[in-house]
Amino acid sequence: MRQIGLAVAVMMAATSALAQSATEKTGVNSLLGVAPSTQDFVNEASMSDMFEIASSNLALERADGATKDFAQEMVQDHQKTTTELQQLIKDGKVKATPASAMSDDQKSKLDNLKQLQRSDFVKRYQDDQVKAHKDAVDLFKRYADGGDNQDLKAWAANTLPTLQHHLAMAQDLEK
Repeated sequence: MRQIGLAVAVMMAATSALAQSATEKTGVNSLLGVAPSTQDFVNEASMSDMFEIASSNLALERADGATKDFAQEMVQDHQKTTTELQQLIKDGKVKATPASAMSDDQKSKLDNLKQLQRSDFVKRYQDDQVKAHKDAVDLFKRYADGGDNQDLKAWAANTLPTLQHHLAMAQDLEK
């Protein structure tokens, strides 16, 4: 019986390390302006980067002009933030595990993008980028203001202006 209890405790601990808290997942933290936990922040930031890179690589194949230029910048910048976050974790400055895959919502958005061509693709990609960057700006601002890991807070604060610039660029594309 003791072994079963220990096994359950170990599984719950492992699951919680990879899981996202309900308040962050449902958006309650965002509505209240509450900083995410370090683990939630790392999950959200890593999933956001995965979505940005995957959707922008698709845009490099299907878009043209300003949208393609934007997509190229998104790939470069989000690969950079992925590398920086992984380095903070590797150096032991952040004790968290990045997400191994995009959220179901992000996968669904990417699948929808894959079905579109030409102007329909460009419109959906641009809309998705505005929403994704609004979410990222909110996430990074909340962590930079109130996160509990000083190194990660500093990184979030330093990354925030780039994400705000991305949001402005995405909004300009829709004009």
